Amino acid sequence: MRILHTSDWHLGRQFHGQSLETDHAEILEQVFEAVRVNDPDVLIIAGDIYDRPSPPATAVRLFNTFVQKIYSESRTAIVLIAGNHDSGDRIASNAALADRNRVLIRGPLSAHEPPLIIDDEHGPVVFSALPFGNEFSARECFGDTKISNPADVLAAQISAARTHVPDNVRWVISAHAFVTNAHPSESERRLAVGGVETVPASAFDGAHYVALGHLHSPQNAGSDHIRYSGSPLAFGFDEAENEKSMTLVELASDGSLSTEQLPFNPLRAVRTLKGSLAELVAKAAESPSDDFIEIVLTDKGALIDPMGRIRENYPHALKLTYERDEQGAQMKATGSTQASLDDPMEVIHDFFAHVSGEGASTEELKIISESLTELTAQEEYS
Repeated sequence: MRILHTSDWHLGRQFHGQSLETDHAEILEQVFEAVRVNDPDVLIIAGDIYDRPSPPATAVRLFNTFVQKIYSESRTAIVLIAGNHDSGDRIASNAALADRNRVLIRGPLSAHEPPLIIDDEHGPVVFSALPFGNEFSARECFGDTKISNPADVLAAQISAARTHVPDNVRWVISAHAFVTNAHPSESERRLAVGGVETVPASAFDGAHYVALGHLHSPQNAGSDHIRYSGSPLAFGFDEAENEKSMTLVELASDGSLSTEQLPFNPLRAVRTLKGSLAELVAKAAESPSDDFIEIVLTDKGALIDPMGRIRENYPHALKLTYERDEQGAQMKATGSTQASLDDPMEVIHDFFAHVSGEGASTEELKIISESLTELTAQEEYS
């Protein structure tokens, strides 16, 4: 059985205010070409198809055109799930007219997890598609008030899916989760506000391959058979050195597997360049580029319109910092107790410490975490 695994397209996303519409169109052409050349039995798209619950119409058209092309111009089956950036209902709407012998689309959580079963010359392979869902929707879906974190949600989903898996068959799971000890990047949104957002690799025991979405760097997660394909494009300058790829999986008759990384070739690379203004202006004049570029200047003194000069030949230079400022910020941060504003739990904990002289209690943090998670869920699905 041959499987092509990709995820985290984030259609409709921008990069530092720049549209990625043409970049995404090129990437989807490369996915289609990989399907045409490698003839996989199944294409898995492991969530975060869109960048937000209500994507722009151009993103929806791009996705719909791609899916129709795969269905009409190949024999490849399609398995796709909603991620934490997606609207489950929007993703599920694509399932209404789907060929259930060849397409498995999962949007909202469900206590009923029927798989897609594909036969090869060695027998059936069972594909379970487990979309992302928060704790509150999972409690209602599975009738279990004890569900309190992403690991509990996934455990309930896998338990429901396992009831549809016959004995002695190969089993493939697609899920959208943060597996313990995997490596995130700056561009992913947290799956839980406060508390533990990771799930153990052992949650997937019994599966022969686990096609994961959520983390943007291609990587294994605790085992060779549990893998993130990563995003096809870099969405932050911290991903500048990442080689983006799809994962082609060969699943043997005994459930063993081999993988191959099929590299993406984006229209524009993401790069960080460091040097003096004079050096970088000269380099840009010698080799103009349309890449997305972060500039780190090493000059000590004041400069006149540095970004304007650089953009003459680097039109997509999008971020400029000074090495001296970065060093100063690092020194200031050393020993500081100021919480990162990106983490509401740290801000609240510091507030308690400032007002009362000690941090919030475990019980208080639990109540705050649940309240923040509920507010986040309401915001995403409103």
